[in-house]
Amino acid sequence: MTLTSTASLPASSTAQAGQNKLPKRAALVSFVGSMLEYYDFFIYGTAAALIFPKVFFANVDPSTATLLALLSFGIGYIARPVGAVILGHFGDRIGRKTVLLFTLVLMGGSTLAIGLLPDAKTIGNAAPIILTLLRLLQGLSAAGEQSGANSLTLEHSANSNRAFFTSWTLSGTQAGAILATLVFIPVSSLPEDQLLSWGWRIPFLLSFFVLVVAYVVRRTMPETPVFEEIKDKAKVARFPIVALLRDYWPDVLRVIVCALIATVSTMTAVFTLGYVTSKFGVARPTMLWAGVLGNVTALVTQPLWALLADRIGRKPVFIGGVLGCAVLLFPYFMAVTSGNTVLIFAAAMILSGIVYAAPNAIWPSFYAEMFEARVRYSGTAIGTQLGFLAAGFTPLVSASLVGEGPTGWIPVASFVAACCVISAAAAATARETHKVDIADLGKRRN
Repeated sequence: MTLTSTASLPASSTAQAGQNKLPKRAALVSFVGSMLEYYDFFIYGTAAALIFPKVFFANVDPSTATLLALLSFGIGYIARPVGAVILGHFGDRIGRKTVLLFTLVLMGGSTLAIGLLPDAKTIGNAAPIILTLLRLLQGLSAAGEQSGANSLTLEHSANSNRAFFTSWTLSGTQAGAILATLVFIPVSSLPEDQLLSWGWRIPFLLSFFVLVVAYVVRRTMPETPVFEEIKDKAKVARFPIVALLRDYWPDVLRVIVCALIATVSTMTAVFTLGYVTSKFGVARPTMLWAGVLGNVTALVTQPLWALLADRIGRKPVFIGGVLGCAVLLFPYFMAVTSGNTVLIFAAAMILSGIVYAAPNAIWPSFYAEMFEARVRYSGTAIGTQLGFLAAGFTPLVSASLVGEGPTGWIPVASFVAACCVISAAAAATARETHKVDIADLGKRRN
């Protein structure tokens, strides 16, 4: 049997082989970039729950310090709609790739600066102010990351596997959360004085190495053929947001409401972490390891949910997962407040790793397919980031709603469950797109 090398193939065959590899490359690029962005984003959330009240807000009582730290976490989400408008504009004007390189550098630089920031004992009130400004820059970066990565991967994929390849952007998010938690687990075990003086800085400073890897991988990725085509035909919108709000405002509104499902993520990753460790005496490493287990499980289940969505449609998988979350929130809280390690791990695996993984895997394709290419970056960025505002402030709202005693979590679970039901209702009004050709996505129906 004779093996034929790529060099001996006709030029057309070689080109075709290269084109066939592009969806995988795009998925890898999106995975690695999203991993960096959300490693940085998640280490802030963990630090806001466990560290920052004592480091940057030490001049007020502990309860107020916790609320201020969680507020600083939520402020990052305020910047995200602004970043969505700015980065979405340039993503639809000059291309996906250039903007995605910018978001990497902005997020990495902001995170490194947080790791080097003096605490409140050293520079007083300037410390929380600078911290908040850096968090705003993180929010600006995150606003453009997922939407750009989703557009890049979707537009490099074949019609039959768009959900599968696009889901790897969110798998990168899970990998970032895993990486952030794994770094924080040994750090959180340090003696209190070492943890609060220098230990907490290690996860932030380590982001430099992830930044270098992500930048090298991303800079070699070509622009999408879909964007190149609209650029060659001079169909690039001069002001994408104007075209978006004129022609696609119902879809933007739909994405905003669907994105309320993200309240589940910030509730489990940030609020629950601080709540059960401070009120129920659950060890910090136990909750951190539970988060790792949930995210590792999601790395396996999300591509499977996406494959299912490529076969039966986006809506059934998304809506089923969202409503499943609404139901499971109550047994989840019963488990994590029990103090039983086995129940805590099982709850994290089922809620975060299996059920929440369904909408999390599907929304990158589900939302992006509502828009045509010339406004896709802007549409998904603005829609998701406005919806994610609720997720950003969920830890703060939850801390305000929580009651006393062993069932004080019920108002929190009820609030997040209501967000899930509203999200599912919005998704039910969407057009099913899994059998629509990529060239026809977002075309207005008469």
